[in-house]
Amino acid sequence: MPNPEDYAVGWICAISTEYVAAQSLLDEKHGTPSSVARHDNNDYTLGRIGEHNVVIAVLPDGEYGIASAASVARDMLHSFPNVRVGLMVGIGGGAPSPSHDIRLGDVVVSAPRDGMGGVFQYDFGKTIQNQSFQATGFLNQPPMVLRTAMAGLRSRYESEGHQLDATIRDALDRRPRLQKKYSRPDQTNDRLYQSNIVHPIDSTDTCNIVCGDEVNKLVSRRARKEDEDNPAIHYGLIASANQLMKDAVMRDTLAAEMGVLCFEMEAAGLMNQFPCLVIRGICDYADSHKNKEWQGYAAMTAAAYARDLLCRIPPNKVEAEQKIKDALSQVVSNIDYLKSERDRKEDLEILEWITPMNYGPQHSDFFNRRQPGTGQWLLESAEYKSWLSERNKTLFCPGIPAAGKTILSSIVVEDLRNRTANDAETGLAYIYCNFKRQHEQGIEDLIASLVKQLSRKRPRLPDFIRKLHGKHTQEETRPSLDDLVEALGSVATMYSKIVVVIDALDECTASDRARSRLLSHVVNLRTATAVNLFATSRHIPDIEREFKGSLKREVLAHEEDMHRYLVAHMKYLPDFLTEQNGLKEDIKREIVHAAQGIGEFHPREAQDSNV
Repeated sequence: MPNPEDYAVGWICAISTEYVAAQSLLDEKHGTPSSVARHDNNDYTLGRIGEHNVVIAVLPDGEYGIASAASVARDMLHSFPNVRVGLMVGIGGGAPSPSHDIRLGDVVVSAPRDGMGGVFQYDFGKTIQNQSFQATGFLNQPPMVLRTAMAGLRSRYESEGHQLDATIRDALDRRPRLQKKYSRPDQTNDRLYQSNIVHPIDSTDTCNIVCGDEVNKLVSRRARKEDEDNPAIHYGLIASANQLMKDAVMRDTLAAEMGVLCFEMEAAGLMNQFPCLVIRGICDYADSHKNKEWQGYAAMTAAAYARDLLCRIPPNKVEAEQKIKDALSQVVSNIDYLKSERDRKEDLEILEWITPMNYGPQHSDFFNRRQPGTGQWLLESAEYKSWLSERNKTLFCPGIPAAGKTILSSIVVEDLRNRTANDAETGLAYIYCNFKRQHEQGIEDLIASLVKQLSRKRPRLPDFIRKLHGKHTQEETRPSLDDLVEALGSVATMYSKIVVVIDALDECTASDRARSRLLSHVVNLRTATAVNLFATSRHIPDIEREFKGSLKREVLAHEEDMHRYLVAHMKYLPDFLTEQNGLKEDIKREIVHAAQGIGEFHPREAQDSNV
């Protein structure tokens, strides 16, 4: 019995007509495999074409589409682990155009074009009003050995012509019972109707009866000359989807915009799991006038081309290829990387659309103004440690003007950034309120900023935000506050805990109750996940009432921070002072004494009238 390890070429068919055509072109038919994988439900025919051992499989009867094809390929690779090149061979719907005179019985071969691997999934894309169709899926291209053989065969056909019809006649002469179904139909039965002529859905009559043969209904095409290939071979893009294409208008649109030559239903399920060359014999024109008259012959022309292709490849070239099952994990990884990069770019564009506001530069500026080592008294305080360790806690730090609250907030933000950098379950967002920037700190702006910051850490945006962007982009509108609050809730559910820092609440605009509404929306997130809030403010009764019952630590002068600052800046004093150690100590002592109780000591911040 044949050993599965001896087969390096995998050939997949979608329907039994294609399966029969493939078997008819084997030079030698082998027996059944000695064994297959335990859960492999495929039916196999083993044989030889030229010097290659070939395993042929067919999709289950009555099953079509991307998922079924992927399942067949997966099982084949489990049972035949030495398969190194793949072919998807069968029938498809042609897409004739002024630049491609595609006719029934012709062959279309997938060939890379314009950055695509030869196949694209046309139901995995998007249409934008007044713009061309945009493909959004990434599919792998055929192995190099197949593309090289395809180029060589194409050159040979151009200079010498092909003998596909002779190959088909020879195969059918050996199998007379196949001749009726698989021979070439009469050329008069090849009708290409104008795109606006639709075959009635409820009619069972043939096209020549119900649609007619009038000149004004058919696309005028000249007869092919004797020195022209017939069937002709076309190379280019094949469109694949889970749906049968029976729409002449859509066919023509994709042919014009994407350069599509053929439509089918399986290849998109293979290219990323079973990198292969797709070969399709044209049995109809992907319109409403479909019938099965040309299916047998189209299956034979595709199989005959596949046979010529294999005969052109030396066996050692196939053996030099990596096993598909070994290459698959790397291919999938690369495809996933490309897709994730594309998705990430799109996500960042959506977040920029939500709000261009970015508090990052402000944070860096404030944090860089601190005296290194200051603020540790807060980070090491019992209140801060309790706030960090417990869930749904609020820590409020009020202080007098110029007490250093903003610098202290930046120290807290930096500490939280370091703590959450490698924690995918904890989200961090921060806001630096500023009375000089109230025009960009309305309640919608503030909520949008929280949405943007919390979304940026996720590998993918919530579906709600993507749909929100799509809706408003199409209508050229902006999201409402309710939209933004719902978006904030949707991203909050992606974390087990969220930490929000709001600095200088007293500088948040009070005209639309933005301050209290912001706090309310943040606290309401606790219905979706744990939320810890840190806030600073001047002593304002209305604000302090908002934090009644919360943890509280007032921002006051801290002796160690003052010493750090003074030591660092004594060098700027005149020489006659710095040379007298006793005098230096007296100066430090007096400054520290004078600052007791007036607030956290941050002279740099005191120079900024905004804080």
